[in-house]
Amino acid sequence: MALFGSSTKSSSKKSSKKIRPTVVRTQNVAKELMTIAKSYDMNVNKIDFNILEVQMYMRMNNGDKEVDWEEATIEDISELEDKGALLDKNFQIKQMYEIEIFSKVKDSPYNDFNLSIGANATKCKVYLSIKEGSKVSYNPNFKQDLLILINKSKVRANILIGIFDEILSELVSKIDAYVRVAENAYYEKNETYLIAEAYEPTPTTNDKLIFHYNKKEAVSELEKVDYSNRSFIQGVHKDELLIEYLKPKEGTPGRNCRGEFMEPKEPLEDNIPSFTTDETINIIDSDNNIEYRAVENGYIALDGSLYTIKSDVDVGEITFKTTGSIEAGVNSDVNISVKETDSVKDAIGTGMVVEVSEIEIDGNVGSNAKVTALKATIGGQTHKTARVKADNLQINVHKGNAYGKIINVTRLEHGEIDGDVVEISQAVGGHIRAKEISIELCGSYVNATASRVIEIKKLQGSENVFTIDPLLKKSDQAGLGENKDKILDLEKAVKNIKKEIDKYKKLVKDNQVTFNNVKKRLIHYKKNGVKMPLSFVKQFKQFNKVVEHLVNIQKESEIKNDQLTLLTTKTASFQDNIFDARIINRDKWIGHNEIIFKLVDPPIKVSFNPLEGSLDKIFAIVEQEDGSYEIEAVRE
Repeated sequence: MALFGSSTKSSSKKSSKKIRPTVVRTQNVAKELMTIAKSYDMNVNKIDFNILEVQMYMRMNNGDKEVDWEEATIEDISELEDKGALLDKNFQIKQMYEIEIFSKVKDSPYNDFNLSIGANATKCKVYLSIKEGSKVSYNPNFKQDLLILINKSKVRANILIGIFDEILSELVSKIDAYVRVAENAYYEKNETYLIAEAYEPTPTTNDKLIFHYNKKEAVSELEKVDYSNRSFIQGVHKDELLIEYLKPKEGTPGRNCRGEFMEPKEPLEDNIPSFTTDETINIIDSDNNIEYRAVENGYIALDGSLYTIKSDVDVGEITFKTTGSIEAGVNSDVNISVKETDSVKDAIGTGMVVEVSEIEIDGNVGSNAKVTALKATIGGQTHKTARVKADNLQINVHKGNAYGKIINVTRLEHGEIDGDVVEISQAVGGHIRAKEISIELCGSYVNATASRVIEIKKLQGSENVFTIDPLLKKSDQAGLGENKDKILDLEKAVKNIKKEIDKYKKLVKDNQVTFNNVKKRLIHYKKNGVKMPLSFVKQFKQFNKVVEHLVNIQKESEIKNDQLTLLTTKTASFQDNIFDARIINRDKWIGHNEIIFKLVDPPIKVSFNPLEGSLDKIFAIVEQEDGSYEIEAVRE
């Protein structure tokens, strides 16, 4: 089957070695070129060839029994393709090439036109690349020569020609059109085109068991490994994918652009689950996989070969040597009880991080430890560098940092507390910030700041500072700052709009008489069917635009004034809160203590030192007749 004719050879300059034109018939063009080059002791890159004829053969073996090859046409292959025979492993196809081999012509017009053929790993997709810097001039035979160049590159790479490459003809026409228009084409960058596409096989998938619950991620060489986090327990959430078994799946066969059949490998089954589960884990079986999902929150546990979800865990201590850090998450429903009670040991060790829903610690929390939960109880003491955070928090002896909503402390020893409602049985030094603070027995050097009320049941010390600050929370501080900025912007805008309103009001007033006269004349002209003068019409429209603009800016002024009123009221609400706030001492005052009220507008601080022995119990900030503010004793 002759598919391609030979190209016209150009005359070449004589060289020291020249191959006598040789015609051979072969299935492996690259091998023949190497053989010829070796026989002439030449570099194979100095050899060229023409394709004189291409013959295609096919056969359909009967199982292991081979049958004779039969010559085929493109039409024969198309029929087999329609029937799916190309994906039959017993079908075989090959091509034989009759080529003429000769020395490469030095002055070829395509010496600077650098083409190459490449393919993906399976050889199912073949690409033509035109390299950056390639150049070629157009000639009448360019289209035919281009196809010959491409097919010569294909057969050298053992890629079949005339099959799987239906898209090649359109691409050759496209490149030919580009070169014809450019006349002297130059490629500024690499260009790659798909020129042949066979049947890509689907790879076989071996079975695989994936433990999704094990959230430990790989650490790069540059990152510091946290050896304290050894995943003693793995917190999980309802419906979370815990384990997944990917079923083995046999791939589909393919055939590449060399005509080779690509049979998928047999899948391996080495990871079939051998464990069992209980009712806390839901099993979802599908065609491709088996999913094991959590029915409820908690942590995953392996009892022998049984996987289950639990919520309660008892440990003696949480330290580097035992469990390492435990970070199940505050919404995990994991509850931990830490039993260590030795006063010289830490129940939560140095540097440990614990994050669970609830935790009950019988003993101490060590230095630099961090405990986070929705509810936490600490029966021992917290180190001064420890950090504890919980919505509902109870601490026996507190020296560290505590954050929460409702916080109860038996004894505060120079620690820090930041919450909403704080109750302390005994305070000996420390800093407290909350909306409401209650101290049963207050010693010395206590710094308490609240936004609503501070109440002392019994005062036994001095050098205490009790402060009412309506902007206690950072969010309130930010809100007030933002409010003030908006108020300044609005005040400036209102001022500018007022100037513009005054300007346009004057303009309307000064031109009202003229406008009325023009309006009367236009009505008269219209009633009598007389064409209205353009100057009158123009004056009328201009005046109407001025009036319309005045109405619009008056509406805008109303809107901005309303916004200003709203923001001013919002700012005033911060100020109003302070007049309802109270500092209460149920006992008599002893030593030197200070009461402070921080106003918002004006931003001033008013302080007062109760006299030693004074029985005044309740203090508030009161505005005086002259507009000043004083701290005074008031009735409950």
